[in-house]
Amino acid sequence: MSHEKELEQEPTIETCCEHEGSHRRSHHPDKVKSNLVTRLNRIEGQIRGIKGLIEKDTYCDDVINQIAATQSALNSVAKLLLEGHMKSCVVERIQEGDMEVLDEVLVTIQKLMKK
Repeated sequence: MSHEKELEQEPTIETCCEHEGSHRRSHHPDKVKSNLVTRLNRIEGQIRGIKGLIEKDTYCDDVINQIAATQSALNSVAKLLLEGHMKSCVVERIQEGDMEVLDEVLVTIQKLMKK
């Protein structure tokens, strides 16, 4: 299986958020964390590529298409994180009676949808 196909098969996110005093943390399984880091490394490379295209005076439409691809990849990472967050952290907090988490998630979704 190709490396890109591996990334397309999104591992099940089973995150468990915990509260440590005033600090909140997520604990992603190693497979999920590795997948996310790999995706972010690729996005980092795409950003460097876009910078190079601009430095080489590449045709604007080609640069814009690369920017769109990079935004899509970043949205994919956000979607994976949001899915895991909702399936674990949000569910756990609701089960604990903490309904404020819903407002937190709505604000986060609004931020993601702003663009």
